Amino acid sequence: DTYEIGIHIADVSHYVIPGTLLDKEAYNRATSIYLVDRVIPMLPEKLSNKVCSLRPNEEKLTFSVSITIDKSGNIKEYWFGRTIINSNYRFSYQEAEEIIQNKTNKISKENSLSGKQYQVEKEVVEAILVMDEIAKNSRSKRELKGSINFNKKEVYFKLDDNKNPIGVILKESKDANKLIEEFMLIANQKVAELFTEIKKQKYIYRIHDLPDNEKLKSLKHIVKSFGYNLDLTSPKGISKSLNELLNNVKGKEEQNLIESLTLRSMSKAEYSTNNIGHYGLAFVNYTHFTSPIRRYPDVLVHRLLQDILDKNFGKLDKNLQKKATHCSEQENIAVKSERESIKFMQIKFMQNRIGESFKGIITGVSDWGIYVELEENKCEGMVYVKDIKDDKYYYSSEQASLIGKKNNKKFQLGDPINIEVKNADLIKKHLDFIII
Repeated sequence: DTYEIGIHIADVSHYVIPGTLLDKEAYNRATSIYLVDRVIPMLPEKLSNKVCSLRPNEEKLTFSVSITIDKSGNIKEYWFGRTIINSNYRFSYQEAEEIIQNKTNKISKENSLSGKQYQVEKEVVEAILVMDEIAKNSRSKRELKGSINFNKKEVYFKLDDNKNPIGVILKESKDANKLIEEFMLIANQKVAELFTEIKKQKYIYRIHDLPDNEKLKSLKHIVKSFGYNLDLTSPKGISKSLNELLNNVKGKEEQNLIESLTLRSMSKAEYSTNNIGHYGLAFVNYTHFTSPIRRYPDVLVHRLLQDILDKNFGKLDKNLQKKATHCSEQENIAVKSERESIKFMQIKFMQNRIGESFKGIITGVSDWGIYVELEENKCEGMVYVKDIKDDKYYYSSEQASLIGKKNNKKFQLGDPINIEVKNADLIKKHLDFIII
């Protein structure tokens, strides 16, 4: 059996015309920024939330990759083009997840976007379940080729009406998220394959270099103390053993720490006209086509794809690498801002927790103290050496630990530890802990 699956992306480049003020501003921003309490969008809200938002039962302009695929995830044929869609349903991830988990056509009011229980047609359930199966098979095939799959928990906040944090939620990617991700990867990959095939102009790719050797060696050293091994003999072996590592730490106390350290040992993905492939996904060809509302490179990729379909080559060749570099730089700024925003909210959240005690895990050691990440909310703070009173401690870089002169007591990476919150400084974005 084969199935036709359409991956339909809002046709932003129909509205954002080269040379217009709208285009210049979108290019300057190059990405939307998602802070904890607000979004700084790349495009005006009229476009991003209304005109280009693929709402159900309305005709919408889209750019599509349509694939014919079997259950094992083998793609038989595919097609690119500008389309108009009118969809029957739009599901939130929670709603789709309920269908996948319970194989049911009832959406409970807890998961329903409208807050009311409702039912969907049997065909809809069947379509979602088939797509879920294809996505899972496609993902396994990707892993066998060496694609590295992180399962890191993301930090979200419950905010009150004044945007103050009143709770921390840790979200993990579920089957519904992974289903969408898989088809997005397929669409991005297919567009990039077409780019490589038609060499008549320059293109923008999403590239990812091999991990840094030194960083991998230190990762190997660190995970060894947890009883895991890394095989660094060949690029293929590296990705295979990184995947084994990520699978083995699932659900363990040290999961978050080891996933963070593994992520840090990776190169950064970026945009480039020079296609060196994508190491993390184990793709020879990869680009970004699927999010033109929030990423400018995708708008450029849509234009490049249309030029291929029109056989009208070379229009965008000028300055394309410069544009790619600009988009990478803006992305880095956005990622930094998003991290800072999370850190700010975590500290704001901890301001009301001074004097309370928490369980944590040591995520960093240096000569001035130890970094501790709290188990229940992933906030990270520091215990200064001067605040550890039971001995004089010195730092051993060999063992990545603080060691007591008299009692030989050790604080090392990955150790569980109980702390009390001593201070939360919003200006310096700093949390101080003391050991209990």
